[in-house]
Formats: sequence, structure tokens, C-alpha cells
Amino acid sequence: MENKKHEIEIAGIFRKYGNEYSDIHNLHPVQTKAFNDIINCRSAELGGHIKKCDHCGHTKHAYNSCRNRHCPKCQYIKQVQWVDKLKAKLPPTRHFHLVFTIPQSLHKLFYLNQAQAYKLLFKASAMALKTCAANPKFLGAQTGAVAVLHTWGQTLNYHPHIHMIVPAGGLSEDDMEWVHSGRTFFLPVKVLSALFRGILCSLLEKAISNNALKLPKDCSNFNQLKVQLYKNPWNVYAKKPFGSVGKVVEYLGKYTHRVAISNHRIMSCNDGRITFRCKDHKTGMFTKQITLDANEFIRRFMQHILPCGFYKIRYFGIMALCTGQDKNSLCFDLIGKESFLPVLEGLPAFDVFKEVSGKDPYCCPVCKKGKMRSMSLLLPEQIKSG
Repeated sequence: MENKKHEIEIAGIFRKYGNEYSDIHNLHPVQTKAFNDIINCRSAELGGHIKKCDHCGHTKHAYNSCRNRHCPKCQYIKQVQWVDKLKAKLPPTRHFHLVFTIPQSLHKLFYLNQAQAYKLLFKASAMALKTCAANPKFLGAQTGAVAVLHTWGQTLNYHPHIHMIVPAGGLSEDDMEWVHSGRTFFLPVKVLSALFRGILCSLLEKAISNNALKLPKDCSNFNQLKVQLYKNPWNVYAKKPFGSVGKVVEYLGKYTHRVAISNHRIMSCNDGRITFRCKDHKTGMFTKQITLDANEFIRRFMQHILPCGFYKIRYFGIMALCTGQDKNSLCFDLIGKESFLPVLEGLPAFDVFKEVSGKDPYCCPVCKKGKMRSMSLLLPEQIKSG
């Protein structure tokens, strides 16, 4: 479970080496806030409250969470609630997992213009999917997707890409029937890849000409960059379809509220060097290891802090929130299957934890009979002084 206490945590690394890092690097205000939130999460700095057992009288201090979306300890409850809610919205059919990735030659441009560039990445991938699916040679239907932005790879390097979950089919143009795709084939990835490249390059070129994007210092004009982008074909990754809505949502849930690296992957922190596990893509297991200097580890983590207010989960086509109610209910009617009913929506965090873990967070850890009740709030200055 991602929000439990680990022996080595990112917060501890930040506390130990943060001053040294800040002496060398200038952080953006959004990065500074995330940095401080992670350090202070569930500590006296954020205050808390006193809990007391109503049976034996045992008391304990409970500290507040930072709730920053980049904090590895604050995502678990949000993730399971989102997964539960999405189960009721996905069309009851098989789903494909697509990944839209940009080449390394675009990394500088994207990092320099994060909010606008990520927005165009979402737009280009959605347009490519919609155009390809509408072609009568392939699917000939209206489709949609749940899309999630990630900016990192296994080694924490900068690697922007979009994960998409797409239903295996779509609505006919007249909204009269559900068009099923093949069992193991959705759309030709070579065509989809070419469309994605063409659309994204066109959007980037237009944005640069309108001064909405800044070019890196080592690039004099977009045509110079465009030559590099068309040297090699781009590849959209397509994974085999999932058999049920439950499986696809739980799989997607692992991606939606994930941060660049979770605490359980960190193996050691000694003499200014951090060692963490990496996944071997051939086996799918975390069997590889990488060791970085503490400053480099923090630098890599901080480059994945998203711009303030940027939405990293988006819905397109028949899944879009603006049209989702009508299109979504129509999909269920045409497919002829019942939907899931959310069970966690509106529940307090402790009740969500109890529902998914089977453990009662209110149970007294001493007598095992009473319930821990909140007695009074604790301000940071009260905790420090007492």
C-alpha cells in the first residue's frame, strides 16, 4: 500500500539533502511548494489532532497530510475512489491500452513550455485516435478515451507520454448501434503513429508561429527541429485488450495517481547516494537497480512537478464529460450490459480505507476494543511547544 510508512522515504531524502540541492538549483514556486509539502507531510509542521480511545483512554497525536498530488503518501485514497467512480462510467466492453510517446528531440521544447506543450500532447493524441477510428476502413465509429499524462521513465528521466484506455469499439455515426472492433485488433498502430506525428508537429508549428511556445536556445527555428522529427517513424504502443471493466480500471488506477517514484522502490540512502529499483520491461518485474547522487535524484524528481492547476487526467470523445452523460448511457443501452455502482463515492478517507483494506482505522491499537475519537485540534506551534 503506497501510503504506509517505509524505512526510506522521499521526504527523508529531501530533509537530508534538500539544503544542499537548493544551494545549487533555483526552484520554481510550484516546485518549492511540492518540495516543502512532501517534507512536512504527516509531521508537526502541518498540525494535527489528538485521538483518544473511548474504552481504555489511550491517546495519540495524528498529524495532517499535505494532500499534494506529487506526494507519494497522499495518493492512495484518491486513487481507489477514482477507480471506483470510473467503473460506473466505462462502457461495459473490452478495452485497449495505448501509449503515445514523443521523441527525445522534443524534450527540451516540452520542458521549456510544459503547460502548453502537455495540452497539445493531449490534443494531438485525441485527434489522432478520433480521426483513425472514424475511418470506415478501420472502425468507422465514434470513439473516446480516458487519458493520463506521465512525464517520467523508470530511471526518473524526463519522458512525457500519454496513457490511454480506449473501449474496443465505438458508436456508429448515427448513434444507432455499437460497432465492435476485432478481438485482438483495434486500429493500425502505424497509421495511428503517423497521424499522431503529423498532428502534433502541425500544432507545435502553429503555436510557435503565434509565440505561444518558446524554442530552446539551441534551436533557431521549428523547421530545423521538424527535420529531426521526421527522420524516424514514431511508435504508438498498443497493448492487448482487457477482458473486463474491473480489470481495466484497476490497471489504469495504477497510472492515474502515481508519482514519479514511490517510497517502496527506494532501497538505500547512504553517503549521498540513492539506490532504487527499476522494472525490467522484458519480465515486468522490479529486478533492476540504479544508483544516483542525491542531488541528481532530487533534480530528476523535481522535473516531474506539474504546472499549477494542470489536469493530468482527461476524457475525450464519447468519454468526454461535456457529452459523457448522453453518450455514456447510450453505450450501455446499445451494448446491453449493466453498469457498476460506485460504493466509495462521498465516503470519508477513513471509511474508504476500512472498505478497501478490511482494517478498522478507528480501532484502538492498545485495547483492541474501543474506538479512537478525535478530541481536539493541534496547531503546529502547540505541537512544537508541547
